[in-house]
Amino acid sequence: MNTASIKINDTPIVLSTGIYDLLKDHLRRRKLSKYNEAKLELELKHAKQVLRNDLPADVVTVDTNVKVKELESGEEFTYKLVAPAKARRKNNTLSILSPIGVAILGYTQGAVVQWEMPEGIKQYQIEEVIKLSSN
Repeated sequence: MNTASIKINDTPIVLSTGIYDLLKDHLRRRKLSKYNEAKLELELKHAKQVLRNDLPADVVTVDTNVKVKELESGEEFTYKLVAPAKARRKNNTLSILSPIGVAILGYTQGAVVQWEMPEGIKQYQIEEVIKLSSN
């Protein structure tokens, strides 16, 4: 795997310490493609860790609504990202450890993210990030 072909954004991702640890654990489980594994390792190496209360409002994290645009097709998708144990299709919620969840965690509104999906490497622009009110 040529990691030189992996692009990470100039701005490091911002993660709460809990989410950072969750992603490190996810990496250890080796459930990602080689490309995504290498990319996530690079992102985590440069990530900025903050307390959950100090996360900027426009950062993708757990309990956020995120609108993303797939740049090749122009299609837009809205995801309600939640903790893995709370993800339910009937509630229209998606785990932060789903492929798109892992891809966009820690990025801010406006960022363009590249991630390998089952159908190949895709680019997504994060259009909008809205924090969900805590229940």
